[in-house]
Amino acid sequence: MSEADDTPINSIDTLKVILTDLGIPEELLHPETWLHQDLQLDSTEIVEISLGLKRRLGVSVKLESRQDMTLTQVCHQIEAAQFAQSHPHHGIA
Repeated sequence: MSEADDTPINSIDTLKVILTDLGIPEELLHPETWLHQDLQLDSTEIVEISLGLKRRLGVSVKLESRQDMTLTQVCHQIEAAQFAQSHPHHGIA
């Protein structure tokens, strides 16, 4: 067991775990991988990713738009949601 329990949760690693749980081979998962174009994810799988992020990281990330996103872009959304959650005085959009 490592002593790195105080390390911030890495959003790309969490995202990769969720995607591999959905049956996506890990070798396809790179920062520049597109959810729709490269992984051919459908709307149900996109919702599963959102639910997985909520369960694992406690943040709500809206991924159900028609716009395709890379894993890096999803991570930016996760980090923005984590920031908003840790700074509630900024208000909820």
